[in-house]
Amino acid sequence: MTPARAGGRGTALVQYRAVVRKEALQTLRDRRIMFMLVAAPLIQTILFGFAVDFDVDHVPAAVADLDRSAESREELRRLLADGTLRRVEDAASGVEADRLIDQDRAAAAVVIPPGFGGDLAAGRAARLQVVIDGTDPIRAGATLSAAGRFFAGRAQALAKERLAARGQAALPELSVSPRVLYNPRLKTAVYMVPGILAMLLVIVTTIVTAMGLSREREMGTLEQVLVTPVKPLVLLLGKMTPFVFIGLFDVLLVVTAMTWIFAVPLRGPLAALGFGTVLYLCSTLGVGLFISTVSANQQQSFLGGFLFVLPAVLLSGIMTPIRAMPAWLQAGTWLNPLRFYAELVRGVLLRGAGFADLAPQLAALAVYGVATLGLATLRFRRRLG
Repeated sequence: MTPARAGGRGTALVQYRAVVRKEALQTLRDRRIMFMLVAAPLIQTILFGFAVDFDVDHVPAAVADLDRSAESREELRRLLADGTLRRVEDAASGVEADRLIDQDRAAAAVVIPPGFGGDLAAGRAARLQVVIDGTDPIRAGATLSAAGRFFAGRAQALAKERLAARGQAALPELSVSPRVLYNPRLKTAVYMVPGILAMLLVIVTTIVTAMGLSREREMGTLEQVLVTPVKPLVLLLGKMTPFVFIGLFDVLLVVTAMTWIFAVPLRGPLAALGFGTVLYLCSTLGVGLFISTVSANQQQSFLGGFLFVLPAVLLSGIMTPIRAMPAWLQAGTWLNPLRFYAELVRGVLLRGAGFADLAPQLAALAVYGVATLGLATLRFRRRLG
């Protein structure tokens, strides 16, 4: 190595340290930015963890028992016993039960027609009706599934009782023994909170970075730095570094909170999570820097960050499964780093995945990090020119 090249590298390292120190001090002194970077992700994770809950329980139900027999009362008691449906209103007819749903006083209705108990006692087909409000598909699907399971089980139990009373052998059964891996209780928070972490990181880091560079341009401090011999790449790397460490601290803070508050397991190596987080932050910060280079002021930077974040969240698979999207939209998710980081976080925390298991996600995040930072650097140089 020639002395000139060694001296150039030494100079670049000194410049990098100076930019990192300046950016760190400037960020630490701004209480609003520190609150947004540190406290906001923790608070929002806790709020989202409790608010985003797809576990359907205690659905308000109206009951129209037009038979008023001992059999109808017993079947209603069994149906309401598991807690999926909660009896809130009594209706005198099926029409009144429908009206209670129209008035939003109930989300479901159970209508038992006259003669229900007599049909059961005589061994005839006994029919009843379950009316469900379909405006909320998740709640409606869970209610319909719970009612279907209950009545299928009751029909099988009644058939066994009648066969036993006649002295006949029971029909052969096909039993299923499900075994649920990774989330045995099927709790929503265990699945959603790791994805929420990925969502909050992209919101905070992208928008804060985009607005930060635009703010310096408006205040005139960026021009003062540009008259120095600091190279654009060194300047952008120096500006990113403090936010990378803050992002890693956020992840550690939020992971601690989610394991303690929401009982999210921590099965995989933290090293894989930390390495993936660094690559992911390079992508989000690179996007923020790129947005700032194409924006004239902070308002444009904020709008540009929002226009990136919203599609990234919707196409990440955090809220809705990617496989449920149209094929042409699924192809677009491959360009979204948020998708791969959400898969990485869930893989490490829930499935105990390591570096070998997460190689595709890590490779994708590395490519996106290099690409976004390279685009931001090129755009920054052109703007200087």
